[in-house]
Amino acid sequence: MSVIGRFPAGGPRGSWPAEELAAQLRRRGRPATVVMDLESDAFLVIERRHEEAAYSQAA
Repeated sequence: MSVIGRFPAGGPRGSWPAEELAAQLRRRGRPATVVMDLESDAFLVIERRHEEAAYSQAA
């Protein structure tokens, strides 16, 4: 897993920069998703390696 972007959770209302980046990366064929890091109160855009994505789908 690689962290591609980090965005504070307290962004402007109606602004979803983490989701927008993840969608842009998915359009380019990269397996990006958004997760919440509760300790830092931030949204992380992550890219899973092929093996990790296959394992999480099987579980």
